[in-house]
Formats: sequence, C-alpha cells, structure tokens
Amino acid sequence: MLNQDLKSKVLRAQKNELTEHLIYMKLAALVKNKEQSEILTRISNEESNHYEVFKGITQEDCLPDGLKIFAYVFISRVFGLNFGLKLMENGEDLAQDAYDRLKEISPQMEAIIKDEEKHESELIDLINEERLKYVSSIVLGLNDALVELTGALAGFTLALQNTKLIAIIGLITGIAASMSMAASEYLSTKHEETDKTPLKACIYTGITYVGTVLFLILPYLFFKNIFICLSITVTNALLLILIFTFYTSVAKGAFF
Repeated sequence: MLNQDLKSKVLRAQKNELTEHLIYMKLAALVKNKEQSEILTRISNEESNHYEVFKGITQEDCLPDGLKIFAYVFISRVFGLNFGLKLMENGEDLAQDAYDRLKEISPQMEAIIKDEEKHESELIDLINEERLKYVSSIVLGLNDALVELTGALAGFTLALQNTKLIAIIGLITGIAASMSMAASEYLSTKHEETDKTPLKACIYTGITYVGTVLFLILPYLFFKNIFICLSITVTNALLLILIFTFYTSVAKGAFF
C-alpha cells in the first residue's frame, strides 16, 4: 500500500515517463539518421512501458507535460539533438530511496532502474552531432563579432547618425571581418592535431560571424532613432552572450 508521499513521487515519475515517451517519439521522427531514429523509437517504447508499470501501481491516469515536450523538441531543433538530450539528463528523477521502496511493491522496478541507467550512456555515446564538435569554431565567430561589431556600431551611431547608412556600413564591415576570421580559423585548425576539418571549421566560424552581424544590425533597419537602435543592439549582444554561454556549458558536458 502506498502512503501519500510515496504515491506523489510515483505519480511524478509516471508523468515524467509519459512525457519522455512523447519527446523521444517526436525526436525519432525528426532525425534523418536511421540508426539514431531506431534507438530513439526503442527508448520511447521503453518509456511507455515504464509509464504502464507506474500506472499499475498508482491505479491512476495522468497527462504529459505539454510545455516540457514543446521546449525539448524546440531546443533540439535549434541547438541540436545531443544538446536537447543532455538537458533531459539533468531533469529531475525519482529519488533513489523511492525506487528502493517500490522494489518491494513491484518486481518490475529493477528492470526500470536498469533501463534508465542504460539510456544516458547509450544516447550520448551513440549520437555524435557535428555541430558539437565544432562548438569552439562557433563560439570564436560569435565572440569576435560581438566584440568588434558592437563597438563599431556604437562608433558609427554617434558619427553618422543615419540608421540606414549605419546598417549598410555595419554589414560591409561585418562581412569583411567574417572572411578574415574564417580564414584565420581555417589556418589554425589545419595546424592543430584534431579530427575537425579545417574547411568546415572556417565555415562554422564565418556563418556564425555573419549571422551575429545580421542580428546586431537589425534594429537599424526597423527604427529611426539612433539611440533606440544602439540600446537594442547592446541588449541583443548581451542576450547572445547569455544564450551561448548556456549552450557551450551544456555542450561541453555532453562529452564527459
């Protein structure tokens, strides 16, 4: 017989299993690699089986966490599958003491524990996304664009005081700088002992640089007031720093 505290933990785990079942199912439909899709589908089915086991214990139905499903699928689309999976690892799990207590109630609990322990290593070891390997090249392009162009736009804003002209000059400056930075990354990667391809490394750096430039000059294309434009640009720069700091911290953790 479950007491109220244990039942609430089991219900939370039950809801989590159903939610992860749907997340893995959606991710399996997104990936193009057949082997990866099969692994995600199998894990999705295992999570569904876990849900049924917990349902047999609680004798209650529950609804999935729709917001969590949307968030993880969206994050995996934008930042990559491995990044989304790494975030899922860090999600809250049922406490170990609760698992130990449930072993006495359901003989299937031991199998669930083994499945959960297997999922993390299986997913991270098998799914190796290219964008994570080139994360240093991405960050290089982002950092240089933020430092160089934000300062340049501030100078252009005070000197020219014409938003369209500032945007054009900022774009030209950014594209020229991106070529220089991409070339530097190519030469740097070429002389490193790494499994990265120099051409791909320079492409990642260049594309990130240009993308950051476009993001920073956008306010100058939509607003007339130069100080509003500069304020939004600085805010966008800070936002990009926060996003990519979070991204790189999780991405690096995916390799350990």
